[in-house]
Amino acid sequence: MGSSKYLMAIDAGTGSVRAVIFDTDGNQVAVSAREWEHKEDPRFPGSMDFDWVYNWQLTSSCIKEAIGQWGIHPQDIAAISTTCMREGIVLYDKDGNEIWACANVDARSNDEVIELINKSSALEQDIYKVSGQTFALGALPRILWVKNKMPEIYEKTATVTMFNDWLIFKLTGVLSAEPSNGCTTGIFDLKSRMWDTSIAEKCGLRTDIFPKVYESSSIVAYVTKEAAAETGLTEGIPVVAGGGDAQLGSIGVGVVSPNQAAVFGGSFWQYEFNTDNVKTDDQCRVRVNCHAIPRLWQYEALAFYPGLIMRWYRDGFCQLEKQKALETGKDAYEFMNEEAVKIPAGSYGMLCTFSDVMNYICWKHAAPGFTNFQINPEKFNRFTFYRAIMENAAMVTKGNMDLVSQLTGVKPSEIIFASGASKSTLWCQIVADVLGLPVHVPKVKEATALGAAILAGIGVGIYEDVETAAKRIVKIENTYHPNEENHAIYNHLYTNWREIYSAQLSLSDRKLTKHMWNAPGV
Repeated sequence: MGSSKYLMAIDAGTGSVRAVIFDTDGNQVAVSAREWEHKEDPRFPGSMDFDWVYNWQLTSSCIKEAIGQWGIHPQDIAAISTTCMREGIVLYDKDGNEIWACANVDARSNDEVIELINKSSALEQDIYKVSGQTFALGALPRILWVKNKMPEIYEKTATVTMFNDWLIFKLTGVLSAEPSNGCTTGIFDLKSRMWDTSIAEKCGLRTDIFPKVYESSSIVAYVTKEAAAETGLTEGIPVVAGGGDAQLGSIGVGVVSPNQAAVFGGSFWQYEFNTDNVKTDDQCRVRVNCHAIPRLWQYEALAFYPGLIMRWYRDGFCQLEKQKALETGKDAYEFMNEEAVKIPAGSYGMLCTFSDVMNYICWKHAAPGFTNFQINPEKFNRFTFYRAIMENAAMVTKGNMDLVSQLTGVKPSEIIFASGASKSTLWCQIVADVLGLPVHVPKVKEATALGAAILAGIGVGIYEDVETAAKRIVKIENTYHPNEENHAIYNHLYTNWREIYSAQLSLSDRKLTKHMWNAPGV
């Protein structure tokens, strides 16, 4: 394989699957994507089924197209790795046939969460102490749902994997797991980075369905003849254990050492903080995951929906900017940012409540709302509301960063900010001003896929280790320094915001308003 000069990443996201090819300097040379959707089974409200037959066809066509785009010879691909939305699971029978699968935000298992909580009030906390996970997103309630509602499937189940492992299985025929996404099941021991079957046992689940664990960046197997025929790849290409999207995104933006932190600003905002000293929170407020780097872990705190709220606001209130965008070929957000930048920090004291600081064990959000605005169209127009939404996302991030700092005794000295929101220079500056830290925006567009490509390269010896590869490959495009005056304004506002949010949450708890979101069973 001496002449090999490319690395392939296959990324199964929530909304699409993509095959991305990089050269060994981390330059993206080809990408092919297909949108997919996960349909609700009408019998089960909140369900989100994963169609493995159709979705593998989409994946195969992405791989073929990516190879074809640049006339790349498939034998020049040195290695492949995979990544995906976390928490989605696939069940297989003893012959390795898929028999059931659900996507990441499947919410059908409300009854099962209640059943587990009724079993023992301390069970969720006990599991969290070992696994860093609660029932909110993990596989435990979902597998229990299969046991209760589809016993014939449950009886046939021989193996469970995540979607990145499913992609490896389709390429190689080998069923496997790796720590960074395997840990999100909640059936994992964070410290040993291995399955903990005693957790499954405590929840009344089978203990014999967990595949072998490979650390990320180790070779699992090789592309089979069958997979080569379906995808246009060459038989025998090494396939390397990848990981969950947030962990691989962290690698792709260079967050690879202890005490580094990243914020990914997409539909959800993820705050990720690296640690080499894994300990869970006594109050179970924050999620703890294995990083896709041996001997590293991540504290993870999520802000709900900032990207989706922004899209809702644009589509609901900014028709004029959307029209201008159509006429000029610019992005509607550019016109909105031009006006919002003229509004002073703190939006004249107006605050909004959408997402809350993370509280993983009792995870819920107040009804969305705007408060403390005046009947003054000069100051309080649609751009003020737009800016307040940006400030709210940054305040939730500050709350999440402070929470993790409390637990670890360490505050990051800078933040890497990536994904969609980082394209807005105004939002980047607001994040720097609210956090009081320099904010670096990396150049990479496909951070998660790049993280997978780096792991693929380590697996076959192209890179020595993650740190060396990240130094060589990751480029910072812009840095935003905090404005101290704005930082002081935001600190004052943040204190008010916490109190106002708490009051809004109590209104939702009293059923006077409707929670924006709450976890199953909460």
